[in-house]
Amino acid sequence: MSARRWMYNLEEIRRKEIHGDVVSHMTERMKSLSKNMQMGLKFAACLGPNFSTMVLEKIQKDIVFKGSILNSCVDLGFLQKESSDQYVWAHDQIQQAAYDLIPLAKRESFHLLVGTRLFISTSPSELENMLFFIVDNMNRGSKLIDDQDQLYEISQLNLEAGEKALSSSAFHSAAKYLMTGLSLLRPESWELKYNLTIRLYDAASEALFVTGDFSRLSVLIEEPLINARSFEDKLNILNNLVRALAASAKIEEGMTNCFSILCQLGEEIPNESTPEIYAEEVSHVKQLLEGKSQQDLLFLPMMSETRKLAAMQFMNHALTMTFIAKPLLNPIIVLRMVRMSIEHGICNISAFGFACYGAWLVSEPSCDVEGGHRMGRVAIEMMKQLGAAEMTPRLYATVYGFINIWKEPWQAGLERHLEAYKSGTTTGDMEYGITNLYQYANTALYCGENLPNLSQNLQSYAKRAFQCNQHNGWRSFVILNQLTLDLMGIKQNAFCPYSNGTTEESCFTSCFNNNNFSMCRLICGKKKFVAFFTGDLDAAAKMYEQSQKFPFGSTGRLVHILVSIFIDGLIGFFLARKHREDEKKWANLGLYAIQSFRTWVPGSIWNFSNKLHLLEAEFYFLSEEDGRARACYQASIKAAREHRFIHEEGLAEEKLATYLLHKSQHDDALRHFINAKRCYDSWGACTLGRRVEKAIAILLPLCSGRG
Repeated sequence: MSARRWMYNLEEIRRKEIHGDVVSHMTERMKSLSKNMQMGLKFAACLGPNFSTMVLEKIQKDIVFKGSILNSCVDLGFLQKESSDQYVWAHDQIQQAAYDLIPLAKRESFHLLVGTRLFISTSPSELENMLFFIVDNMNRGSKLIDDQDQLYEISQLNLEAGEKALSSSAFHSAAKYLMTGLSLLRPESWELKYNLTIRLYDAASEALFVTGDFSRLSVLIEEPLINARSFEDKLNILNNLVRALAASAKIEEGMTNCFSILCQLGEEIPNESTPEIYAEEVSHVKQLLEGKSQQDLLFLPMMSETRKLAAMQFMNHALTMTFIAKPLLNPIIVLRMVRMSIEHGICNISAFGFACYGAWLVSEPSCDVEGGHRMGRVAIEMMKQLGAAEMTPRLYATVYGFINIWKEPWQAGLERHLEAYKSGTTTGDMEYGITNLYQYANTALYCGENLPNLSQNLQSYAKRAFQCNQHNGWRSFVILNQLTLDLMGIKQNAFCPYSNGTTEESCFTSCFNNNNFSMCRLICGKKKFVAFFTGDLDAAAKMYEQSQKFPFGSTGRLVHILVSIFIDGLIGFFLARKHREDEKKWANLGLYAIQSFRTWVPGSIWNFSNKLHLLEAEFYFLSEEDGRARACYQASIKAAREHRFIHEEGLAEEKLATYLLHKSQHDDALRHFINAKRCYDSWGACTLGRRVEKAIAILLPLCSGRG
């Protein structure tokens, strides 16, 4: 008190809320200060949590408000000095107390005064730094303005503030500025201020899409679609409409709109793919690529035609939707993007097109892993060369999610997906940001990530996707989380926090009715995986049969699809050993899996060798080749342990134990069951640990020295 200051423990204050009566008391205390200091506190309160002396000087006009008064505010404990000319309020409620010095009835006019003074005293070169101070205050006083030219001027400032916020990834702030700018327009603005109006609608539609505000977006787009002067002027609005439809899981409507727009741009996409159409597109692209080196592709001329650039943008969106609902049409879009890039020049989206072409090359029927990997490198280098950082989420999802999994350890791509998610949140590509987060979680699961930790992450990821209105994203996370909960033995409906009454079954029905075959396939795969690992092989076989109704295209397989083929093979050999009339069918399924993994192992021993060894062991079990079966089981266990697939190490241990039990070698079987339980427990799969524990309890009395 001897220093005549209000002393605060600022950290304690920040943790606690100051009650309204205390705020009122502070306001009354401030009223005892000089009029100049009160006026300065009012001005400062209108500038937000922090400000500079330069901003205050622009407001003060004929009011004397020098540094000595600011220093007095610091001495009194109202402000803290952060640097030579930067100040911050000691607490937000102290700022509120200063703001309460302004009578409620005069606040709008006071903000207008602050905004006007700032605007008048700011030179064009200073505007960028002063923009938010000016716009925030003018917006709060705009209701007092009747002159339409002045309102147009404020709309222009909101446009500039919104675009600046968009470029800084402050998407919610951008939406606020842009929607305020639109609210100040009049119907005649389409005639009198066309450029301002269309730019506001374009930028606002972008901000609303990124923030997931699709309901407001659907209303917003109606007016520009009616009043825009040309089809080209509608393209940005249509772009965000199609993106919103895809994110909302309105896939059919999204594809219909997208294909219609592409047709108007001169790029007609067939409604369905036929073998003839597919062969023609493949042949055309291969001819265009023949003899072209990596450098030839990187130094293709730049695409300049407006309609071709727009067509690439809409084919970019069509890729996602066809992958989900029309997988056989998806490669046609990929091939068309590559073709356009070679014939008309490259653009930022071309890098994504070449990456998707790489994903097509590594998949059936091409199975060209080296060619696909090479094209993935071309795509990454093209993105860097073009400075197309906004394409990072799309390229990383494709290159690290679909291509490199055939050559590099699956664990190696995990961090890249997290990087791409962060990039998506920065650039506004939430669709592929969330996609990368899903690919991270999906790959981590099939690499043997600890299930309790993964489940916790999945809940967080699902919440984030749900908040962004990314419907396919949050449902995918929920389905993965349901898988982890099932394996952990937790009886819980993972859909509950996001959709009352929705279950795995009702989600499947809804997706099936809406032709979301990718999601149907995911649910079937999840149920098959759980049924297989929990020992219900008949249920797993039924899920295999059901999944065959949802065919793949030929533009890529994620990790879980490769694992699914592995599981299918094990199901096949198990059912073939029952020697029923359908034995050949199931044996062929197992042999197909062996053939697939023998093709894949040369590309990545790390990812595929333990799986191939286990499939071969089960084949030799079926064909009663004892020596080979034992050797392959042991090789599978060793490879899984060395390559850090702890869950598949447990699976191989359990399969070997089952084989040894079949051979009546109880002691050895017990040892491998115990090893399997150790692996499953380490994975966090309590359901599997308990199931193996029951087998151990039954087996113990049969072992030598026990019983």
